[in-house]
Amino acid sequence: MKQKWYSFLLILLFAMIGLVGCGTVSGDDDSAKKEKGTTSGDTVTIEHEMGETKVPVNPKKIVALEFSYVDALAALDISPIGIADDNDKSRIIAPILDKIDDYTSVGTRKQPSMEVISSLQPDLIIADVQRHKDVFDQLSDIAPTIVLNSLAADYDQILKDFQKISNAIGKEKEGQEVLEAHKKRIEEIKSEVPADEDRVVLPGVVTPDGFFAHNMDSYTGSLLESIGLKNAIQDGSDRYNKINLEQVVEFNPDVLFLMQAGDETIIDEWKQNPLWENVSAVQNNSLYTVDRNTWSRFRGLISSEAILEEAVQQLYGN
Repeated sequence: MKQKWYSFLLILLFAMIGLVGCGTVSGDDDSAKKEKGTTSGDTVTIEHEMGETKVPVNPKKIVALEFSYVDALAALDISPIGIADDNDKSRIIAPILDKIDDYTSVGTRKQPSMEVISSLQPDLIIADVQRHKDVFDQLSDIAPTIVLNSLAADYDQILKDFQKISNAIGKEKEGQEVLEAHKKRIEEIKSEVPADEDRVVLPGVVTPDGFFAHNMDSYTGSLLESIGLKNAIQDGSDRYNKINLEQVVEFNPDVLFLMQAGDETIIDEWKQNPLWENVSAVQNNSLYTVDRNTWSRFRGLISSEAILEEAVQQLYGN
């Protein structure tokens, strides 16, 4: 009987030690998790251009370092707290500015301010692989950072990254719904393009120093192609090329969409050159000046619809 009593006491003692040990481990874990601002089960792992990042579920304080990410967030009814707006709020196009709240500028897209970003205490940063891969570690020290492909993306890549952003901010279902509505709208616009449309188009940024053509693989070029507007440059060269007047004549677009930067551009100079009159778009009076922010910088669902609506209206009066 005495031996049974000792055995019972030993079992009870070991059980108490086990409980104390478990309590200690739990407390340490809770402290560590609290310091990180998240707990296991409260993060989602997002694969991106620089690997994988654990992002808090439903992040509330988001910094966007490219305009396409601002577009994506606005389409999901989310307002970023910080935007790399190139220190120029006028670059935020009207349909997006109407959907977001006041924000803090974190500087330029090329060189965002780490100090300002840190001061915002974000719980998610969305960066671009072309612009920000070298500062990924610095950004990650501030907050969980996902790196996507905006600057060098075509239209299809923009759609894929929109879904990735939706997943990262806990709006996967809403993102799918928004994406389906977008695709439906694109099909509606596409139906306004005549089936026998055979003109070739060339979008390009025009500055005082040059003409920067966007080929069929560029964001704007691939977007226009998605509704049947064939790009004049189909040779697989770089997506964005500075070309001269002789090359414009060689590509001979029937339509020019000019994303103008500045009051005077290279076009003013070319107009004095007899070669300019050899371009079909000039002969057909099919030159359209469009907003550079909408047509080139934003690269998102909202801006894509705006671009195609304007293109169809310019070409067909719809």
